[in-house]
This record gives sequence, C-alpha cells and structure tokens, in this order.
Amino acid sequence: MLITIKEVSELAKVSQATVSRVLNNHSTVKEANKIKVFEAIEKLGYKPNAFAQALASSRSNSIGMLVGSLDGPFYGPLMHHAEDTVRQKNMHLIVTSGQESKEKEKDSIRFLQSRQVDGLIIHSDMLSDEELLNIAKETPATIILNRYIPELSKQCIRIDNELGGYLATLYLLESGHRKIACVTGQLGKIDSRDRLQGYRNALAEYGIPYDANLVEEGRFDHTGNHEKLRRLLDRANEITAIFCQNDNIALAAYDICNEKNVIIGEDISIVGFDNDSYSQHIRPGLTTINFPVKDMGIEAANGILSLINNKAYDLKNKLSPALVIRKSVKILN
Repeated sequence: MLITIKEVSELAKVSQATVSRVLNNHSTVKEANKIKVFEAIEKLGYKPNAFAQALASSRSNSIGMLVGSLDGPFYGPLMHHAEDTVRQKNMHLIVTSGQESKEKEKDSIRFLQSRQVDGLIIHSDMLSDEELLNIAKETPATIILNRYIPELSKQCIRIDNELGGYLATLYLLESGHRKIACVTGQLGKIDSRDRLQGYRNALAEYGIPYDANLVEEGRFDHTGNHEKLRRLLDRANEITAIFCQNDNIALAAYDICNEKNVIIGEDISIVGFDNDSYSQHIRPGLTTINFPVKDMGIEAANGILSLINNKAYDLKNKLSPALVIRKSVKILN
C-alpha cells in the first residue's frame, strides 16, 4: 500500500509543507516537528519518492562516475572506495564506463547528466581537455582523475606517473642493470606516456641512450601482451630487466619467461606498476610501484562532496607512487 505525504502530515499533525521540509533536511524546521514527522514515518512505513525529493530540493543525492572499465584491479578498488565514502554521507554513486570509446564516454556523461546527478567524477582516456572543460561548465561539481587541466587545476587528482616510471627504472639501474626493456600500456593514454618519460629520465640520468628497440607498446588489460613480450625477448637476448608499465603486463612476462624456461629474479628481472593484490602472491613476489588507488577513490569522493556542498576542502591534487621491493629483481652489482 502506497503511503503519501498527506497521511504522514495528518498523523504527525503538521502541514504537508513541514513534512516536505523535514524530508529535505531544511534547517528552519522545529525539532519538535521533526520528531513528530519521523515518528509518523516509522509508524506508517512511508518511503519518500526520490525523484520527488530531487525536484523539491534541486538535489538528487547521487554522484555520477565515469571510468574506463567496470572491472579490473584498478577500477574496481577505485569505484569501491569512492562509493564507500559517498554512502557515508547518504549519497549514491552511479557508475558507467567508456570502454575506450570516445562516443561511449560522451554518451555516458550525457546519461549521468540526464539523471540529474549532483556531481561528476570523471576518469576519461578519450575526451579532450576542451570537452572536459565544457562538461565542467554544465556540471560545476566535477572532479577529473588522472588528468591535469590548468583551468580545472583545483578539481584534478592524479598520480605522479612520471615519478613512478622513474622510480621503477632507477631501482633496476641501481641494482646494476643496464639493458632495460620497457613494455608500455596503450600510448594513447597519458599514464603510459608519463611512465615512459620517467623510464627515459632514469636512463638519461645514468647516461644510457634511449633505444626504441627495447620498448614495446602493450596494453594495460590482458590483451596481446604475451606476443609483445615474446617478440621482445626473441629480439634482444641481452636484456637483463624489463619495466612493465602495469602488473597485468608483468603477469604476461611471468608467463613468457616460464614458457622460455627463463627464471625471474635470476635470469631476468621484472618490475611492475600498480601493486595489485596478486603481485605479492605470485612467485617470485613482484617488485612493483604502488599506485595509491584507495587514496584516489577517497580523495575524489571527498572532493566532489565538498564541491556539491560549497565547502572548503584542501584537495590533494597529486598523489605519490612508491617502490615496493619483493623478489623479482636480481642485484647484479
């Protein structure tokens, strides 16, 4: 049986307008009337219509989130920690994915805006800075992940991917390796380009010229990395180490090394990136770069909540990666 605001107001002996103000948390309602309304709601089992509440308050109590994919060791924790944080404030997260398609990313944003979300958290690989700026004009409460747009500098959160690539390569260099290969993610992604630049920076610091023959473009997912690694190892047998730009790529390296009877941590050294949960359980344990994905999810949620509520918040715009040393790198010197 559908319970109405009218029935709540009659039982509580207050006006329907007062019930509406209580439901929308207006500060002008007397405490005594709030108690009456909540007691009536509990007795009747009234469930407010979310859409009606949104119309009355100009708030939907929902936040839209665009990510690249709905699965995987990066996006899963990112969504989980963002959702957990907003739920603590009685908000809901509506998530959709772009699937590496510009049109799908645009369509996802249009869908979220049509749902009258109060704010947007966007992790986009395909949309241009100008397109993201236009979205932020339409939905001012917008947080951009893993990108830096000067005009939205206070609304961007990113990891220092260049530093991460540098730390990974520097550790291999400090361990005595000089012939270091690199398998990147998709070079259409800024993460990949920044990590590659970090790799180049570390080599340059040691006076080692960049060799394009030691670099293969892979993918951050599981597609095609095995063939790229097989080709790399066949072409350059003198390689002693590989910097894999994420842990998925490192897993493929483990497979290919096993196929070729190459012992990781002895015959060749591997460093990954992301510190996915499985990296400590494979053998040998994978030395990798920790991506603070939990911090990014929580920071994005807190940032969007502050924008929605017009509250000051000191957003951490750049998160720092850190080297996690395990057993996949042999010390040569």
